[in-house]
Amino acid sequence: MDFSLTDEQQLIIDTTRDFVRTELYPHEPEIEASGVLRDDLRDELKARAIDAGLYAANMPVEVGGAGLDTVTWALYEKELGAANYALHWSCVGRPSNILLACRDEQRERYLLPTVRGTRTECLAMTEPGAGSDLRGMKTSAVASGDDFVINGTKHFISHADHSDYVILFAASGEENGSRGVRKLITAFLIDRGHPGFEIRAGYKNVSHRGYTNSILEFNDCRVPRSAILGELHRGFEVANSWLGATRLQVAATCLGRAERAMDLATRWAAERTQFGQTIGKFQGVGFKLADMAVEIRAAELLVLQAAWKHDRGTSTDMDMAIAKLKASEVLAMVADEALQIHGGMGLMSDLPIERIWRDARIERIWEGTSEIQRMIISRALLRPLGG
Repeated sequence: MDFSLTDEQQLIIDTTRDFVRTELYPHEPEIEASGVLRDDLRDELKARAIDAGLYAANMPVEVGGAGLDTVTWALYEKELGAANYALHWSCVGRPSNILLACRDEQRERYLLPTVRGTRTECLAMTEPGAGSDLRGMKTSAVASGDDFVINGTKHFISHADHSDYVILFAASGEENGSRGVRKLITAFLIDRGHPGFEIRAGYKNVSHRGYTNSILEFNDCRVPRSAILGELHRGFEVANSWLGATRLQVAATCLGRAERAMDLATRWAAERTQFGQTIGKFQGVGFKLADMAVEIRAAELLVLQAAWKHDRGTSTDMDMAIAKLKASEVLAMVADEALQIHGGMGLMSDLPIERIWRDARIERIWEGTSEIQRMIISRALLRPLGG
């Protein structure tokens, strides 16, 4: 296997890294202190990202994206992941590839403007009573003539407060399966401000300051059949096509933050003096750095292997689950050890270590908890043997 980078890949890495450090890093203290990403700042940085060719880099060329292959996209995501999440996600948009299911008028109304950066989407799956259990969602879409009437509540919906429309997943029927009756899911495109659709403020949380979550309420929200994204009752398949890529994205951004924490810890260990020598010379610190380096390298190889297999059409849910599980847990370990190496200063907001440590916690929860990833992996191992 050839591990070398092409000239194009190196250029994308360098361009993204430079953008992150010169355009995003300087605004981190403001976001961390206020907990808010100002609209004017978001718009300004978004315009700069578009000018730099970094916006919608994950989308195909034929719809206006950069058309990066999966390996290059993962390398690009790793560089973005080093920055405050609100800054890199809200300002350097990567539209959901679910939107590639748009057809006809939907392409002009949703897909293409989102790739251009003139519209922004959010995804609504999670419900108060159904987190990882997508089939357990209670939000319903009931056929009524040529329309569907939607009722239900979604929560933890990222950046819905400044999105132009939502990609909503709702239970639209039932079918008999091998394990009894199960719900059929349909995806819908619904504009902000549509009658019966309300966005309310979400919860305060410790991770990713400035990156908001909202509660979405649907009360007799009537939408036309043309609002269906993909096919009726096939929303679960649409969701699965997106979840693999999203888990790989989470894994790659975790690597970026882990590498930043590692770099900060290494510099601190090389400069901080105690008992007449730099602390990196003490075995207790030096061995921590060594373990951090090993774990980051292992996680990176797993992420890139999953990306490489995806480019060849051979990746599985297990590959994506392994990458997401390993990278998110490595980030947690590296952030914690980096904070320990910094001692008391690691907990102070003067340094980014405290933020990285806080932000790391959510990565083992969203886009499928670590337990869900282990379930996917174990089932993939057991099913061929009838287990």
